[in-house]
Amino acid sequence: MSATAVEVSRQHVEDFLYAEAALLDTWSLDDWLLLFDEDAKYEVPCNDAPDGNPDTDLLLIDDDYARLRARVARLNSRRAHREYPHSRTNHQIFNVRVADPDGDGEIGVTASFTVWRFRGSKTSCYVGRYRYRLRRSDNGFRIAFRRAELDMTDLRAVSDVAIVL
Repeated sequence: MSATAVEVSRQHVEDFLYAEAALLDTWSLDDWLLLFDEDAKYEVPCNDAPDGNPDTDLLLIDDDYARLRARVARLNSRRAHREYPHSRTNHQIFNVRVADPDGDGEIGVTASFTVWRFRGSKTSCYVGRYRYRLRRSDNGFRIAFRRAELDMTDLRAVSDVAIVL
């Protein structure tokens, strides 16, 4: 693969990730959910085990598509007391790395992130790494897998993970 092809591929992936972040920051969660394939997974492992396996370890979030859809419905309602009214967030994505497609055509992506959350008089900052598996579609990419691994060793300063990282 030529250097130009790699650059274009990364640019398209970065544009997709930036568009996803914008949906999260504007609380357009229904549109964000549309980025996922119906067999997708969304995981956030515990901060003390960022390489945690959902088959053997406890994760903070281990959502299949049905649970992800329920999470979006709850966050969009008044029942999500921690997020009503919604926090203001700012998702920053950088150090994007794109792997060649695997045998199934899925593209492995890693990126560093910082997510700022502003709620009332409190400011919280989440720092970590995203791991994605993306699938090509007629409209760009679809998310097959999304994992947010927190670099933070202590979550007491941020209290919870009530927002979508």
